Amino acid sequence: MIPIKPTATLLSLAFALLGGATAAHCADATENWTTNCAACHGPDGAGHTKAGRMAQVKDMTSPAYQKGFTDAEATQRIKGGLKDASGKEKMRAFGDKFTDAEITDLVAHVRSLQK
Repeated sequence: MIPIKPTATLLSLAFALLGGATAAHCADATENWTTNCAACHGPDGAGHTKAGRMAQVKDMTSPAYQKGFTDAEATQRIKGGLKDASGKEKMRAFGDKFTDAEITDLVAHVRSLQK
């Protein structure tokens, strides 16, 4: 019988669990995007939806648009929503719906839409 070192077993288990958590974490961001964002921004982030055209959403696949905001700004927009110059809501706030970790994951998802 081959002796198994407890440390190696624990490390293997930790890596397996972390790998699974990371995959689940990514799926959560995609699910949150699909459920809450895609109606306006489109599944690919280009904004080619009826609601997106009406709201004049930006094309999140555009590298030029992506360069125009920081992750902190994107986080604030998701948390606090977006209003036009007259104060009319353009995007609802999601700060009460998503945790900080979910918002961070959504920002990463938005960054992944860039072509």
